Parts: sequence; structure tokens; C-alpha cells
Amino acid sequence: MAALDPLRVTRLIARDFRNHAALDLGVGRRFVALAGENGAGKTNILEALSLFAPGRGLRRADFSTMAREGGTGGFAVSLTLSGPHGEHRVGTAWEPPQSREEARGGRLCRIDGASAPSPTAFAEHLRVVWLTPDLDALFRGPAGDRRRFLDRLVLAVDAGHGARVSAMERALRSRNRLLEERPDDGPWLDAVEREVAELAIAVALARRETVERLDRLILDTRDEASPFPWAGVRLDGDIDDLVAVWPAVDAEDRFRLTLRQNRLRDRAAGRTLAGPQASDLLVRHGPKDVPAGTASTGEQKALLIGLVLAHARLVAGMSGLPPLVLLDEVAAHLDPRRRAGLFDALEALPGQVWMTGADPALFAELGGRGDVVAVGDGSIGPA
Repeated sequence: MAALDPLRVTRLIARDFRNHAALDLGVGRRFVALAGENGAGKTNILEALSLFAPGRGLRRADFSTMAREGGTGGFAVSLTLSGPHGEHRVGTAWEPPQSREEARGGRLCRIDGASAPSPTAFAEHLRVVWLTPDLDALFRGPAGDRRRFLDRLVLAVDAGHGARVSAMERALRSRNRLLEERPDDGPWLDAVEREVAELAIAVALARRETVERLDRLILDTRDEASPFPWAGVRLDGDIDDLVAVWPAVDAEDRFRLTLRQNRLRDRAAGRTLAGPQASDLLVRHGPKDVPAGTASTGEQKALLIGLVLAHARLVAGMSGLPPLVLLDEVAAHLDPRRRAGLFDALEALPGQVWMTGADPALFAELGGRGDVVAVGDGSIGPA
């Protein structure tokens, strides 16, 4: 991959976000380490950064819960980005409902002072990937967790993927409701299933492209001596097999026929059983050639880190933007060899990396390569 010009967050401002009443953090290096006790607000800072990716951030929380208790009821976050084409400023804010009749508050997005239609517009300026402790059980947990992880991987390279998934989920809900309330309404079901099929194939194709590119990148760049073993990744599902064999138009026709044939079964189940919502992301421990879920806890953690780092490289290669990488408590449970290997691997990434940890000593090996910031209870200072 050709070298990319650096892109860094040089200033983060947050108002009434989580436990930060008035945060103003200036940084300059490629590595930013946030050190402090549990509950001090380190992860909250990473969450603020993650709002510049499509969606609701790394916690997938409601915006109303992000507003500081005792604050104005809303919040605002802005970033100053420094890149090869100069500085840009991006910002997002959430305002609470102004009346009881207004059920939901509103989110605002701005780029260089001008309104932006949605967070998807931020993808022109930065891409964000992250790893949090919530993902530690990814390989042992339910398939739904891996689908959400997969869609986050796709979203980092294809900013429109989230809208497609949301539209597909709405169409599936419409079909399920029709099967329950009006199962004999053939024309309406035909129309809804046509929409479901179109969206489902689009979602499946986007997932397939990302997974195939990621798997190929991992194989082409794997390092058997790395402390983070390489992973093999593939999709498992009937619709994934369908798009692997048939062109999109034919795959839509075949999936639409499957939906029609399965109406009685799906009505009895109360949900649509076939489609991207039933797919799984299968991950194998490459060097051992075993399912990731059967590896030891330590091996699974190392495998997950390696997978996320490979994804960051894929994002850079596909988007042309070095991604902002957010790592929450990633070094705390690594042995010294893997911790040193982590910093070496991060050094090879093209983007800026933000990390958290309770002990500043975890980041001693960064030396002068990083800004180490002490985070107190909603406050910051030199470590």
C-alpha cells in the first residue's frame, strides 16, 4: 500500500458530553494515550471521537444518554483535523426535544461551518475504526454480535452501508407485519418482497466485497512471527452463497422466490428466516486452522486485535484516508511481548491512534511518539 499523507485530530472540544462539562484537548502526535482511573471519562472521549462515523458511536447508545447530567440537556463535539490539504473542522451536536409533542431530539452536523445532511458526510474527511472490551467475547457470542461487527467493518469503507441495512430492516418489519395481519394480500406481499430482495442482495454484496478484500489482504500480508495471529474470514449464510454464484439481478429474482415460498413458515416463526439478517461471520485462527471460538481467551484477544489492525489497513487502502483508530483498554491484559508488538504494529499503520489505559506505565514504550494525557473525573491534564 502506498504511503498516505498524515491525517490527525489536533483538537477535540466537547461541551456537556457524558461527564465532560467543557473539554478542550489539543494534541499533535500520531499516538494519543488517555490514562486515568476507571470512571474518569477516558472511554467517553473515545466515544466522542466515534460520533464522526455513521451511526451512534462505539457504545451504540441513545443520544439522550450522552448529554451530561446537570447540563443543558444536549451536547456538542467538534474536531480540528490536520491533513495534506490543510485544516478542516467537523462538528456534531444533539439538541433535546423542545416540547412533549416532539418525541425525539435533533442531531446537527457541520463541516467547516456549513451544515451537513448527516454523519455520512464526515466520511469525506475521516474514517474511524475501533476496538472496545465489549468485543472480547465476539467469537464465542451469538451470530448477531458478529453481524453488527461485520456491518461496522463494511461501514468504515462504504459510508452508505448503514442506510441500506436500516432500509432492509424496515422492509423486513413491513413484511413480517403483513404476514401477521394480511397473509392473503398477495399484491402487497409481492411489492414488499421485491423491496426486501433488492435491499437484501445489496447488503449481502457489500458485506461480501469487504470480507473478501479483508481476507485477501490478511493472506497477502500475514506475518507468522507476529504476536497477533492472522485470521481467516468468510461469510456463512444462504444468501451469501446466492450472491457468490449469481449476478445481482438473478440473485434478487431467486431470493424473491424464496421469500414467496417461505411465507407460511415465516408467518409461523413470526419473522423472516432467510436473508442477510441470518448470516454469520466465520473467523478462523489462521496459524492453527481452528475456529476462533475454540482458541484460548488470550489467543482470541490477540486474534481480534490483529483483525482490527488489518481492517484499518483495508480502510486506508480502499478510502485513501488513513483511519482514526480508537483502542479502549487494549493493552491492559497483554503480556509484555504482545504489548511491545502492539506498539510496533500501530507504528506501521498510516492513521492516528487513540488509546486508553488505567496505568500511564502501559504507554511508557511510546516514548516521545505519543501525547499521554491524564484524565480525571471529567478533567484532563499532563500525565
